[in-house]
Amino acid sequence: MRKLKKATGTNGIGTRRVRQEVLLLATAGMFLLQACASAPSSPPPTLKGHPKPYRVDGTWYKPMPDAKGYTEEGIASWYGKKFHGRKTSSGETYDMYAMTAAHKTLPLGTWVTVRRLDDEKQITVRVNDRGPFVQGRIIDLSYTAAKQLGMVGPGTAPVEVVALGKRQSTALGDTFIPVDYYNGSFTFQVGAFTNPENAERLRAKLDRQFSNAHVVPYNRGDMVFYRVRVGSCKDLGTAEVYEKYLADNGYPNAFIVAE
Repeated sequence: MRKLKKATGTNGIGTRRVRQEVLLLATAGMFLLQACASAPSSPPPTLKGHPKPYRVDGTWYKPMPDAKGYTEEGIASWYGKKFHGRKTSSGETYDMYAMTAAHKTLPLGTWVTVRRLDDEKQITVRVNDRGPFVQGRIIDLSYTAAKQLGMVGPGTAPVEVVALGKRQSTALGDTFIPVDYYNGSFTFQVGAFTNPENAERLRAKLDRQFSNAHVVPYNRGDMVFYRVRVGSCKDLGTAEVYEKYLADNGYPNAFIVAE
């Protein structure tokens, strides 16, 4: 990369060149924000997951772009009290009594069926965490899910996992659509507050610099959070550039939310 030289002399050529390059960077940033802009929406609570590679104990894992056609046989395990109340990879709080699971590469938010191969018991759970990072195991179930499969005592069981997708409830019952994190609707969460006035102050501040600043209430059951978000993009590539732009402009903890 070419380095800028310090301006010298009295004609101001070096100074003008620096100003031109700074203006170009600023213009590029504004173009990026305008390209991502769209009208605010008010979807149900969404998750933090998107397919960035991640590393655990020296091993890299690449989340799948969608869950369509996924099926796998292997060993299921479960995790419970030690992790109860901790943050999951999706940003949710782990609840050992909910019907959830951890998987290394399925998109977060994917619903799957888990069927025991030795007695045909079957459950449906939602993937909201990453794991298990133990060789030979393909899914980590919550305590309640493991209890329904009858594997709390043994600790593990041979299973078949089949991805269903994202659940949608209709008048005719539940349907499932494969989760795709490469295309769709993406926005960016900058903060979350229990006080709506604090959320509104941040929203107003963001609105002066970024597009589509809005607040999304989320009722967790025991309390309501007010999530402050900005921007809207239609593909993951643009969204990742936007995420970096936010980080470089004073919001290093902002993250992509797939709607």
